Amino acid sequence: MVEDYISKKDRIISTAIDIISESGLSALTTKNIAFKENMSEALLYKYYGSVDEVLKDVVDYYFKFDKGIRATVSSKDSGYIEKIKAYVDSYATYYDNYYALSVIMLQYEELLHNPVTRDKVAEATLARRNYIESLFQAAIDAKEIKGDIPAEQLAVLLTGMIYQLTLGRRYVFKKITFQAELNDFLARMIKVLIID
Repeated sequence: MVEDYISKKDRIISTAIDIISESGLSALTTKNIAFKENMSEALLYKYYGSVDEVLKDVVDYYFKFDKGIRATVSSKDSGYIEKIKAYVDSYATYYDNYYALSVIMLQYEELLHNPVTRDKVAEATLARRNYIESLFQAAIDAKEIKGDIPAEQLAVLLTGMIYQLTLGRRYVFKKITFQAELNDFLARMIKVLIID
């Protein structure tokens, strides 16, 4: 019954994400999408003219909530460490609730070689890292954490860990949630950085 309320385009995007998650980006074809959606390729072309159009919408969907998350975190009346935690927790919750979606992060390299997705992936990925960097810099400036490691390197460290934990979940089963694992890493990282 819920499927009746989901648009066909949204279902196609979801199917495309599932295909990428299960078999990789190279498996994303109109034939595979049509098969999984139980429709003809001709009908699929009513919604999308090519796989690249589907892929563009997949990437748009992947970065869909970024601005809202940043606005919510920025508006919090709390310290910068708490904002960093809230930001990371938002993404961890998002990826825990839609496991297949996190695989898009693992496809960045290929998506950067696709002219249809290149600009969006580069812009949105840099925006994520720059936002984390700005939070770390503000935490350093507010003397919430030590300034021994530059904010840029802290942002690279954290985003790299998010990527690594995401990759690790693709080949090792974890009993704890991605959210719990990522929050544990962040807590340990911050413990080292906090000024005594």
